Amino acid sequence: MTLNKASAQTVVFKIDARATAQTIHNIGASGCWYSEPIGMHWPEAKKEEIAKLLFSKGITKDGSPEGIGLSAWRFNIGGGSAEQGEKSGIKDPLRRVESFLNSNGTYDWNKQLGYQWFLKKAKTYGVEDLIAFSNTPPVWFTKNGLGYKTDKDFISNLKPDKYTAFASFLADVLIHFKKEGVNFKYISPINEPQWDWSNKFGEGSQEGSPWTNKEIHDEIVALDSVLKAKKLPVSIMTTEAAMLTYLYKTGKGSYRQIQELFGDGSPQNIKGLTHVPNFVAGHSYFTEKGDSMMVAIRKQLADTTARYGIEYWQSEYSMLDNGFSESATGKRSSMDCALFLAKVINRDLTIANAAAWHFWNAYEPGPANIDTRYFLIALHPDKGFKNGNFTPVKNLWALGNYSRFVRPGMQRLKVSRNDDMDDVKAGQDIMISAFKDGKGQLVTVLINYTQQPRKVKLDIQHFNKHRQLSSYVTSAESGDNLKAGKLPVDANAIELKPRSVTTLVYKN
Repeated sequence: MTLNKASAQTVVFKIDARATAQTIHNIGASGCWYSEPIGMHWPEAKKEEIAKLLFSKGITKDGSPEGIGLSAWRFNIGGGSAEQGEKSGIKDPLRRVESFLNSNGTYDWNKQLGYQWFLKKAKTYGVEDLIAFSNTPPVWFTKNGLGYKTDKDFISNLKPDKYTAFASFLADVLIHFKKEGVNFKYISPINEPQWDWSNKFGEGSQEGSPWTNKEIHDEIVALDSVLKAKKLPVSIMTTEAAMLTYLYKTGKGSYRQIQELFGDGSPQNIKGLTHVPNFVAGHSYFTEKGDSMMVAIRKQLADTTARYGIEYWQSEYSMLDNGFSESATGKRSSMDCALFLAKVINRDLTIANAAAWHFWNAYEPGPANIDTRYFLIALHPDKGFKNGNFTPVKNLWALGNYSRFVRPGMQRLKVSRNDDMDDVKAGQDIMISAFKDGKGQLVTVLINYTQQPRKVKLDIQHFNKHRQLSSYVTSAESGDNLKAGKLPVDANAIELKPRSVTTLVYKN
């Protein structure tokens, strides 16, 4: 292989233990919709293997991780569209979700048993942060009696007199699971409030509701009050913005959410409420059409959160838009998708300063080798979804390069490079992120986006001397799924495979 001049050069990255940025809280994924049929009906061995791939921190005989060790798991609290059946107006039965609340005000905790199976597995595997989220209030509380809107008016589907009732319902769910030994750390009552979530009856795509910033404020205040009254040590996640730009930019619907919900002079200010932590959550969808867009949006978001003194969490992303194709024609390979995913994670962590990062959705039906844009694990179900097979795709392992090694409480370190390449150009070259724990361990995740092998050198400063260096490689090769290796700590240069993600772990 002939290397061009730039590719032949060794890129030197300077990593200083004193140059700290944000603290990482967790890296996770959602288990929505398909958790129910898998958890309810699939053979135990198959669903156990899926859980191991997502949650395990164990290693195989060759030293490679057997799972990606997620540190957060998102559990959907359903709105009751499943019990309505065809009368729910949601076309796909698999996207209808049961509700623990019955129409007469009683509770049935034998609902969502498939979802509960994965939730309890996450707890068993020691997933640090369990997050409950709601797409819609229970249908008994909505204006049209449905789990989605039939009017395109961009206001909440929740009845005006049901704000406290909705908050109490969420708290009751949290209390029930606490009694079961499953402790949620976060509750997210509102999801993607900027979308109208409206369809004609019978054409609904899923549960959902829009909310104005005023309505969000009122529901958060109600939920904070209920959590205080019930003495529940659970934090409220807001605002799960549908796109990052809604967090800081003027637009339609519930926009400028940082300024509106966390600004000192705003009547919608929720900052300082007992159960509202100092962060805002948003989704990275539709903000990655080209490297220039990707960088510019995240820089502006980082500037805005810094100005208002809050953190940012990226709480939902998959490749919904066609930005992942990067103008290429034809299908994209599993590794192409995984590299794009790794890049988005890198950009969110290193430019937007995300303190948490979550993928949507852990598993969905789809192909395992091409256009694997929506999932970490491809499902191949039988006709009734009572059984099936599954394939972990490269997205799983690319996310694992981060989730398995970048653990809660680690601090990101700022990194400089000797080629002076800016963030936009680096999106097609080599990208790096670096993290330290409190025990002298250094973790770096390197993405070689090019078609050629590349050499890098890490100039590590103000760390105690490391005695061990392990590598974990994800590439297009079938065996490269966080494939473990050992390297000399004092290696003059480290070669990265073409189109690969490599995690380097330095230990004392």
